[in-house]
Amino acid sequence: MKTVTFPNGATVPALGMGTWNMGDSDSRRADEIKSIHAGLDAGIRVVDTAEMYGSGRSEKLVGEAIRGRRDDVFLVSKVVPSNASRDGVRKACAASLKRLGTDHLDLYLLHWPGSVPLEETLAGFDDLIDAGMIRSWGVSNFDADGMREVESIPASTPCAANQVLYSLDYRGVEFDLLRRDRDAGVVTMAYSPLGQGGDLLRAPVLERIARRHATSLGPATPAQVALAWVLRQENVLAIPKAGSPRHQHENFAATQITLTRDDLAQIDEAIAPPRRREPLAMI
Repeated sequence: MKTVTFPNGATVPALGMGTWNMGDSDSRRADEIKSIHAGLDAGIRVVDTAEMYGSGRSEKLVGEAIRGRRDDVFLVSKVVPSNASRDGVRKACAASLKRLGTDHLDLYLLHWPGSVPLEETLAGFDDLIDAGMIRSWGVSNFDADGMREVESIPASTPCAANQVLYSLDYRGVEFDLLRRDRDAGVVTMAYSPLGQGGDLLRAPVLERIARRHATSLGPATPAQVALAWVLRQENVLAIPKAGSPRHQHENFAATQITLTRDDLAQIDEAIAPPRRREPLAMI
């Protein structure tokens, strides 16, 4: 599997696991925990969550799933902007660690830009690193201008990641942000890499390309092609959600697909890349 490397030298597979909307239903809980176990068993290491997801329910589910397997996990969580003061990030991080049942996060992100000055938030992140509560920090939903502001603020360690919406449905970050983050050594984390809703996965171009590929599970699916398309990018870590072991195995099998130049050209013809800078999409 392809890998990405963070500024502190941590190297992880380029396919991770997202947990948005996981932990909200008792009836799905067992399958969701089994899904995380299946991902870890397959060699996936990044598990991404946030204090906002289900008001902490996602973190509690992740904590239960990784109990006894913490060393297998590169654990990511996020703080909401309203908690991003210097004192606030420490309190929020401590609460996340308690829900997750761990003493540290591998990566802690500011969930989106807010009203608290970034200098204050980054000072709080420095405090967390000094206290051993986090190993690295980053941001989420920051555009190129926002990243320039982040990089202008002195910090004891560099920004490690920028988590953004990126899929064939949302290609705007390709115009300048992906390259800018890569050149700065910032890993781009792609959330919702399979798009929103089912329209993308019914695109005829993905159906045609899927028929030309196969995985260890059998014929490729349009969803696997869409995920392979994101994973082909250098310095991009995709974090699709999988609510069941079967879905997790299907996501993992996408790493076996190598899209050809002809495949990529057909995708560009059907779903055009950005020709100008666009406002950063987010959900």
